[in-house]
Amino acid sequence: MKNEEIIKWLQEGDVSIQYQVHRDLLGNENKLLQQRISTEGWGTDFLSRRNANGHWGKGFYSPKWTSTHYTLLDLRNLCISPDIPEIKSTLNLIFMNEKGRDGGINPGKTIINSDVCINGMVLNYASYFGADESDLKSIVDFLLSQQMKDGGFNCHSNRKGSVHSSLHTTLSVIEGIFEYARNGYKYRLNELQKTELDSQQFILQHRLFKSDKTGEIIDKNMLMLSYPSRWRYDILKALDYFRYAEVEYDHRMDDALEVLLKKRRQDGKWPLQHKHPGKTHFEMENCGEPSRWNTLRALRVLRDGGIDRMTGKGRMT
Repeated sequence: MKNEEIIKWLQEGDVSIQYQVHRDLLGNENKLLQQRISTEGWGTDFLSRRNANGHWGKGFYSPKWTSTHYTLLDLRNLCISPDIPEIKSTLNLIFMNEKGRDGGINPGKTIINSDVCINGMVLNYASYFGADESDLKSIVDFLLSQQMKDGGFNCHSNRKGSVHSSLHTTLSVIEGIFEYARNGYKYRLNELQKTELDSQQFILQHRLFKSDKTGEIIDKNMLMLSYPSRWRYDILKALDYFRYAEVEYDHRMDDALEVLLKKRRQDGKWPLQHKHPGKTHFEMENCGEPSRWNTLRALRVLRDGGIDRMTGKGRMT
């Protein structure tokens, strides 16, 4: 299938897909398409499931994946307009009721220490939706206090103890840091950006999915193309972050890029290979079938990160 046909197929999908195709593949950020995300398709479906109390599901973090937390993450990843009043109201509820004693968001009322991974994701969508900087300061303080000596983060570091960072947690945190910086927040920004650079090196040191000591694959699920990714790490999610953050090509990305290219079907599309078990509001795509989400993300990685910008000579084609 020719590239033009794949673009046409992508644009037959949900309006959130259409918007990101225009923005990332066609170089035309169509704001009218973005405005439609909240009034049709997946975006309005998510918004319509918001309860009268301002939450989704049974509250901030229950159940997975219909809770407020993961619904806001889904809405952020749809690239819905960031100025929706209902979402801002829900964010205010979170900051008012879910802050822990250590400054992080902590839905586990019987657990003293906040979860690092959750707070990375909160920083991501709260920054995207324009939360007040005053509400983010304690989250920033908490995250900066949790960086490990190897440059990354681990959600077990302040709970069960850990001596090595986690790719899952590290990526969630630096996605949040980048979104915070991108939206103009200034509090402790220099420290956060230094932390982000350290964490990028941690991921690259692992060639995105390999042990830094043995070179073995850390977890084969990291090679499976899923969407939504939730809190879990995989190579496409990591590559898409590097593209979004405009990180320069590094040869340590090659192994992941090669895996990604091998997963392309004969028709030029990428499949949905895996779903993370749990209750969902609805299914955006079916496992085993061609995935517009994965095809869109793979194409923009290969265009802006894996081939043209990173290698400059299309070595991976």
